[in-house]
Amino acid sequence: MKLLIIGAAGMVGRRLAETILKSGQLGGQAVDALTAFDVFPADLASTPQVQVTVLSGDVSDRATVDGLIAERPDVIFHLAAIVSGEAEADFDKGYAINLDGTRHIFEAIRAQADYHPRVVYTSSIAVFGAPFEDKITDTFITAPMTSYGAQKMIGELLLNDYSRKGIFDGIGIRLPTIVVRPGKPNKAASGFFSGIIREPLAGLDAELPVADDVRHWFASPDAAVGFLLHAATMDTAPLGARRCLTMPGLSLTIAEVLAALREVAGDDAVARVKRVPNDTIRGIVAGWPQDFDPSRALSVGFTADADFQSIIRAHIRDMAHADG
Repeated sequence: MKLLIIGAAGMVGRRLAETILKSGQLGGQAVDALTAFDVFPADLASTPQVQVTVLSGDVSDRATVDGLIAERPDVIFHLAAIVSGEAEADFDKGYAINLDGTRHIFEAIRAQADYHPRVVYTSSIAVFGAPFEDKITDTFITAPMTSYGAQKMIGELLLNDYSRKGIFDGIGIRLPTIVVRPGKPNKAASGFFSGIIREPLAGLDAELPVADDVRHWFASPDAAVGFLLHAATMDTAPLGARRCLTMPGLSLTIAEVLAALREVAGDDAVARVKRVPNDTIRGIVAGWPQDFDPSRALSVGFTADADFQSIIRAHIRDMAHADG
């Protein structure tokens, strides 16, 4: 089996690749080759079981994408995107990467004769827009209130249509906000959700730009990899024409997140969270849904984290392994 991960240098993409390389399998089938593509090279190496090819380039360049798809991978994980805050700030770049890049991938597949791979597309809960129901279902109208959400929503529509035409077997997974992301903050408007856990655990101060009663939808990096692996191998027939699902997660307020941090790491960690209101971030977050009914995803085998304390402890474990 040959795999292609587009967006392999990012946190989730790299963790996905490492998980596959460790087992040498996907869905019980041996993986022979894995191509890891991103805007800069992913830090990945071949194993005795899996030949890894690391490539870098621009997903908005059609010729580059054609070269990736010409290898005819059996499964394509499409994780490449610029994040919400950057897509909002740079309109042209957002559409070039998040929309044009996605269509280049889909069209490159269509250009190959007798080739029908599984395509796993990472979408976002940003495809939904206010006013919200208490719990958003998969049938709630997609009316995004950000450019990033609009780009992801169009990608979902394309995925449905190309799958309906039999060009590929696609599935779109709307990821919750993934926490705790290691490393330095990125330009995502949601980045502070990781920052208020990651920085205090490292002995650093963190800024909280929104109020304590803001509610949001979360999942761990481990859960995100689990979503991707399941999406790559599951039977898509039960999905019918609607190929995109909201992944299960945890709906918590900032106050509940900080309470979980206090339980795991104590009062000193929580004291490092400094309230610094930011109207731009508050405005973007206000346009996001807060709670979901993921019963459709659960019914086809996707699973969520048990609680937020487990997410924090998993991050502490990961950092200990990284330091070791």
